[in-house]
Amino acid sequence: MKIYDWPTGPYPARVRIALAEKQMLSRIEFVRINLWKGEHKTTDFRSRNYSGTVPVLELDDGTFLAECTAITVYLDTLDGNPTLTGRTPLEKGVIQMMTKRAEIEMLDAISVYFHHATAGLGPEVERYQNMEWGLYQRDKALGGMHYFDAVLRKQPFIAGEAFSMADIAVIGGFIFAAIVDLPIPQECKALLAWYARMQERPGVREQLAIIARPITSCCA
Repeated sequence: MKIYDWPTGPYPARVRIALAEKQMLSRIEFVRINLWKGEHKTTDFRSRNYSGTVPVLELDDGTFLAECTAITVYLDTLDGNPTLTGRTPLEKGVIQMMTKRAEIEMLDAISVYFHHATAGLGPEVERYQNMEWGLYQRDKALGGMHYFDAVLRKQPFIAGEAFSMADIAVIGGFIFAAIVDLPIPQECKALLAWYARMQERPGVREQLAIIARPITSCCA
């Protein structure tokens, strides 16, 4: 299998952490797509993913899977032992719900802020920007952080009692927040304590180490 991504991007980090949790990193060939050069927006890349985003998983039969949640569901269920996406119908539903909330309320909101209210990927890639929309989404992300702080005051993980892809999505939000210098509110003590615990997980720690290396940082 191949994964097209950029190693320091917050969205690719979600799939890389999932792979680490499943002990599957050695089974993947990573193909670097330079977001700063707009390689994800080329006609060639869009033939793999119409949306022009990374990561994209290419299977051995030539099938392409895009979107972090879809890729994670596929990888998590390959061995018949899903550990990230739920085992029971209720677990699956709650994890999907909380993963979507993590995207809408935090991760994707920070992405919009990055692309619209900062220099983003630069003028060659950012052909349209709306500062007002970007700042609105920044504030929405801050609200999302307070929401997840409230969630974590009642339970140890984002979707309940166990680590899941919902936690990975919020970790992606933390990674993106660091890239755009958006501090996590200090009053979100439960959220900050949760993130400190997440960094003790080998897969998370390894991905954060990759991001800290001198590779041009960027985002999907």
